Amino acid sequence: MELGDSAAVIPDSFMGYRDDITTQMTMILDQIRAPLIVPVLRLGVYICLTMSLMLFVERVYMGIVISLVKLFGRKPEKRFKWEPMKDDIELGDSVYPMVLVQIPMYNEREVYQLSIGAACGLSWPSDRIVIQVLDDSTDPTIKDLVEKECNRWASKGVNIKYEIRDNRNGYKAGALKEGMKKSYVKSCDYVAIFDADFQPEPDYLWRTVPFLLHNPKLALVQARWKFVNSDECLMTRMQEMSLDYHFTVEQEVGSSTYAFFGFNGTAGIWRISALSEAGGWKDRTTVEDMDLAVRASLKGWKFLYLGSLKVKNELPSTFKAYRYQQHRWSCGPANLFRKMALEIMTNKNVTLWKKVHVIYSFFMVRKIVAHIVTFIFYCVILPATVLVPEVSVPKWGAVYIPSIITLLNAVGTPRSLHLMVFWILFENVMSLHRTKATFIGLLEGGRVNEWIVTEKLGDLKAKSATKTPKKFSFRFGDRIHVLELGVGMYLFFVGLYDLFFGKNHYYLYLFAQAIAFFIAGFGQIGTFVPNS
Repeated sequence: MELGDSAAVIPDSFMGYRDDITTQMTMILDQIRAPLIVPVLRLGVYICLTMSLMLFVERVYMGIVISLVKLFGRKPEKRFKWEPMKDDIELGDSVYPMVLVQIPMYNEREVYQLSIGAACGLSWPSDRIVIQVLDDSTDPTIKDLVEKECNRWASKGVNIKYEIRDNRNGYKAGALKEGMKKSYVKSCDYVAIFDADFQPEPDYLWRTVPFLLHNPKLALVQARWKFVNSDECLMTRMQEMSLDYHFTVEQEVGSSTYAFFGFNGTAGIWRISALSEAGGWKDRTTVEDMDLAVRASLKGWKFLYLGSLKVKNELPSTFKAYRYQQHRWSCGPANLFRKMALEIMTNKNVTLWKKVHVIYSFFMVRKIVAHIVTFIFYCVILPATVLVPEVSVPKWGAVYIPSIITLLNAVGTPRSLHLMVFWILFENVMSLHRTKATFIGLLEGGRVNEWIVTEKLGDLKAKSATKTPKKFSFRFGDRIHVLELGVGMYLFFVGLYDLFFGKNHYYLYLFAQAIAFFIAGFGQIGTFVPNS
């Protein structure tokens, strides 16, 4: 008997049984293919095409609006009154509003000095500003370091308060809420909020406070984020492309049209009376900033986005940290929409068009449809049509619309246009987590209130000064990510089928996307450093 003779090793009865099972499975699939698989897949295609059109129209609309804003020069100073602050000899410093600066932090060993130092360096009359450090740290060593840093600045004459709690109830929202209860806050007119990795320039208050002072219906002035580590690795470059579009287009369009946009949770300054009228900070979702913004807008308050004012901050530079951040940013808005949809529809303080904008454009298209269609359509439905040739996707839906959407998204970061292909693959990988988080938020699943603070690395320029720039590196992540590997295997299998038997010719895209999911599955996104 030869080892290669399978018939001699495996009994004929078993071989026949296996062939029978294979035949039966094939027959079952053939029988349900026409009455079940084809109609369901065709329905999925129609739904995804509808969502793609919704996203396409929204992107084109925002592209037109931002073009008109730039063309006609609708600068903030033309839409809202702005005059520089002037000294008054008789009144002295009392002519300046009292400003509270809040810095919430949690075990921020790498960045606490940067944020506290930047806040204490803000140019404003010293008796008209209070720096409030809200430290929820659980590490005693870090707590001591933060307290000593606050004492160091206090010894220089800075009015800085170090505040702690005996719990972390409500996470960031809970800390901000407790901070607003302090007796010295009662004398404050405005509150500026900076996360622990944010470093405002000294003139931040001089450029924002006059808007609030001269426009009594203005509740919020939001500055733009400036990323100090965007060149750290390929993953940070991809994040920069996505966030630049958010700030360059989405925030600007919302500010210019309906004077409404989502508060970014940091680098913004609020009118305290507006914050209080809206109900203050609530911890019912993981997007307490967006929650406050929507409630304040429903009270009739207006917001201003100041794109010319930039505040330095840090992007997540590890895939693990970015996954947690994106879960929170995707789950929270979906959950907030579930909780506030009826309240928005029945509100009587805002116009019908603003309600439509908030419900349809802000929530439905940008926070729900954009995540779901990216993953379900391009990573599930479109590949499935390769296996079921009876169902086809029109070229305008498979190629033209996504190409235009991609180009419109890329306008915010012209320097990274050559990385567009990598950005598409990266966004499709992340859409898996965003879609999962969106459904958790809509259905209030188990991780709906999960809050994991994004890891920060601090002064990267100082740290990298002693290192040799790397072109390529490879390291295994903290663990294998099964979901990414599963999707990667599915796309790779479909790509092989399309290469040898299919007629759609999607295999190049399928192979590239499969590789991207495999890289993510082994925790390797972010290990490649772009040359420019």
